[in-house]
Amino acid sequence: MDAERLVFAGRNALAQSRAVPDIIAEAWQAQALAQAIGGRLAVYGPPELRGEARGLSETGARGVAALDHPGVRSGGIRAAQLSGMADTRVALLALGALLSDVGMALVAVACATDEEGLYWQCVEAMDAADESGDRVRGMLRKLAVRDAGRPPDTGRGRGDPGVSWSARPVAVRAQAPGAARGAPRPADPSGAPGPAGYREPAEPMAVLEIPDVAGSTAGLS
Repeated sequence: MDAERLVFAGRNALAQSRAVPDIIAEAWQAQALAQAIGGRLAVYGPPELRGEARGLSETGARGVAALDHPGVRSGGIRAAQLSGMADTRVALLALGALLSDVGMALVAVACATDEEGLYWQCVEAMDAADESGDRVRGMLRKLAVRDAGRPPDTGRGRGDPGVSWSARPVAVRAQAPGAARGAPRPADPSGAPGPAGYREPAEPMAVLEIPDVAGSTAGLS
């Protein structure tokens, strides 16, 4: 399956997640997808991207390791379905938006939980998502530099080759007693318009309601 479709599927699934185990599962899926996309670009991508792509794959693997494996849900591991990238720039923009969504969702869980193990899992996974986002931005900058030396391709409607992505961040509403304890938040995206053909998730990013973290996290440890 094309990378862009897999990323959009991940954003939709994360937007629909309410319980903590589901959020953790989707964060795990996103990190695994970042690892797979980085690995593919490191082998098959443009030469100028391969160093950053290897870094993305390694950081995605660190993010996967930071989270307790949630178990394979009915849809399986999305990253295993990756077959190619129709447009590298569009796929990277979409992946950057997904990583931003994941970081915000993990902030919500970390702020609401009283379980120390889950808290530190979220912090480590947030750091990995932030670093992966840096790798993605680095690759987009290199693509922009490369494309700046080429004549404009008016037939594709690609627009400005910048590095911003359109991401609708998750609103945090932590209601558990541990909500006062903060956690580092990943940098907010610029909010610039997304690439041509970009579609928002089928359901907009919803406010994360976490009324009972202690009960929802059963079975994660």
